[in-house]
Amino acid sequence: MRILRPIISLIDQLNELVGRAVAWLTIVMVINVFLVVILRYVFSTGWIWMQELYVWTHATVFMLGAGYTLLHEGHVRIDLIYRNASQKYKATINIIGSLFLGLPLIYLIFDRALPMVSRSWMNLEKSAEAGGMQGLFLFKSVIVLFAFLFGLQLLALLLRSVGTLFDSQGNQEQRHAEQEGQDT
Repeated sequence: MRILRPIISLIDQLNELVGRAVAWLTIVMVINVFLVVILRYVFSTGWIWMQELYVWTHATVFMLGAGYTLLHEGHVRIDLIYRNASQKYKATINIIGSLFLGLPLIYLIFDRALPMVSRSWMNLEKSAEAGGMQGLFLFKSVIVLFAFLFGLQLLALLLRSVGTLFDSQGNQEQRHAEQEGQDT
């Protein structure tokens, strides 16, 4: 488990850094939406690229912040069952969920997105809308980054949960040995 701790820590630090950096995009998004609304309803004008910008920033915040949210256990769970459960039970649920639901889904997203993103980069794809934003290929790359960062955080959750199970078993065996030593 000592070997895994630095790996888990590195993954956690990466998603912490990305999550905190991407959180600043919410300020950009709010200002942008405010300006779009004021320009449209007060001045009867607007630009397509501004409307696309708030959609892109919103999607970027959600996709790149997903690993950060998982790190801080912010994703939806059935708290009636999970909240009051033992650490061993939670670790078992996290292992099963990561191995059979999370990682396969992330792999599928990555596998399907990579060719699309590659084509987009080859064509330097831009918005299909007249007056839209130019770097659609950059925006599509966020899908691959999402899969990578969220996949890494799922891996960290999996490793942490495996560690919890082994630490729990090791502590139980140690307590059992100590009790046997006291009994004799």
